[in-house]
Amino acid sequence: QVQLVESGGGLAQPGGSLKLSCAASKIIFSIYAMGWFRQAPGKQRELVALITSGSGTNYKDSVKGQFSISRDNAKNTVYLQMNSLKPEDTAVYYCNARSTFGSEYWGQGTQVTVSS
Repeated sequence: QVQLVESGGGLAQPGGSLKLSCAASKIIFSIYAMGWFRQAPGKQRELVALITSGSGTNYKDSVKGQFSISRDNAKNTVYLQMNSLKPEDTAVYYCNARSTFGSEYWGQGTQVTVSS
């Protein structure tokens, strides 16, 4: 079945950086819009960054200039480079794949904790 597997989460200090990866299998990766969502304790899941099949990007206002999303279609992988991390970036980060045909998949999530 379709799998989205996130990696790269962990503990970072304020001001530090992490790079998340999401490897997809059993989908035609290049036709999917890929997104990174996050969910902090007690809060709703929110879209952080999106990259379309044509590599257009969109970001949550609060992470513009701080996070960068990219994709490598040859590796079926989407990335989220997170710089200047803040404690409020602490959350479980989820990878999402969505096609214009209505199919949608989620990864299992990876924990990002920003703390000194």
